[in-house]
Amino acid sequence: MNLPQRARVFIVDDDASVRDALSWLLRTRRLLSECYASADAFWAEAQSWHNEPSDPVCLLLDVRMPGMSGLTLFEQLLAQPWRSVLPVIFLSGHADVPTAVDAVKRGAFDFCEKPFSDNALVDRIEQALQASSEAIALRQVRRDHQARMASLTERERDVMQRVVAGLPNKLVADQLGISVRTVEVHRSRVFDKMNVRSAVELANMLRDVES
Repeated sequence: MNLPQRARVFIVDDDASVRDALSWLLRTRRLLSECYASADAFWAEAQSWHNEPSDPVCLLLDVRMPGMSGLTLFEQLLAQPWRSVLPVIFLSGHADVPTAVDAVKRGAFDFCEKPFSDNALVDRIEQALQASSEAIALRQVRRDHQARMASLTERERDVMQRVVAGLPNKLVADQLGISVRTVEVHRSRVFDKMNVRSAVELANMLRDVES
């Protein structure tokens, strides 16, 4: 699996020996890691981010810790607009498995029960980093689409909405009180600015922006 060299794995566990072991394990796969002894410490770091991560990231999160629990941190992260770029893998003891399974149902990437298989865990981490990379790329595409939308004039937006709705040029012209030729000009400009070739492609782009 080809991942950017700056891909990072955040390890949040109150047990220093676990943090050290995971860091060593990740180094064997040439993966960078950053360790935090508590959920509170990681949350403080995450809140200081001025922008969402621009490189693939993944969070290994212990369920039970002093102070903020891993589950509480997970709930905080779910509320962030960039939550999709930070897949969470819970590290759980046997008693925490039902809680971890429930978290997966609500959006966590996976959970690994302690003691875990080293190879299986790193395989899932790499898959999570790949998912993060794809999420980052998707968010960049959406930002590009939003920027293109912002470049449209009000009249071009009026025409675009009707074109996407499937109205023919003549009906668009009648509704807006302009000539068919003017509609054609606006339509062409919309397609150019949005970098699409058809109304169907434009409609798909708008759904992507709004999702």
